Amino acid sequence: MLASLLTAVDLTGREFLILTVIVIVAGIVRGFSGFALSAVVMASAVIILPPVQLIPICWWLEMTASVLMAKGGWQQADRGIVMGLVIGSTVGVPFGLLLTTSISVEASKLVALTLIIALAVTQLAKIRMSFLATKPGLYGSGFAAGVVTGLASVGGMVIAVYVLSQDAPAAKMRAALVLFLFVSSLTSLVMLLWFGVMNSTAAARGLSLAIPTTLGVYLGQRLFTPRFAPYYRPACLSLLCALAGAALVRTQLA
Repeated sequence: MLASLLTAVDLTGREFLILTVIVIVAGIVRGFSGFALSAVVMASAVIILPPVQLIPICWWLEMTASVLMAKGGWQQADRGIVMGLVIGSTVGVPFGLLLTTSISVEASKLVALTLIIALAVTQLAKIRMSFLATKPGLYGSGFAAGVVTGLASVGGMVIAVYVLSQDAPAAKMRAALVLFLFVSSLTSLVMLLWFGVMNSTAAARGLSLAIPTTLGVYLGQRLFTPRFAPYYRPACLSLLCALAGAALVRTQLA
């Protein structure tokens, strides 16, 4: 049974065990914060698989987490804002992919990660960006997330910066992130299939790692309680800085 599984996923037993631990941790982060599952996986699992192979795996993991968390996201999220972000993101992805083909991967990651750190720091410093509360700010943020997704697959982190900039309860901000990732995952599947990135091996890896991801999401959701709500925004923004900073350092050392 184990041998058949390892053959299907084209991984060694050690590699599969490491990935299992990584997705459990990523699931805990996603269950608590509502985002960053892919960022944690990308930042950690790149030592085993290249980004192009991790992207379709992350799709399965994000979809698993989204299905588990979708009910709360649909009930509490501001659906108008979420749909505006999704529309902007959908338009922006092709532009990001075009940029990816014209500049180096290292340069694209540098631009995207630096932008995320700068935006997150402004929020931690409580610098209000009033333009984000406007319609152009809404669609512009979605578009920027789509471009960054095409550049370096971290569009969800840009959306997190936008959502966390709103003056809203923690549960509502988290719900918006959950709903955005659920809807955008449906639209991104078309691109993954179109570019041939989603194949049988990727599907086998994603499905086999969905169970430990479910465990992680469940544990993360248990951590999201009213007692921790006051710390939600600074914790998530600090997480953004840490993830982007770690990825930036790794990019420069590579």
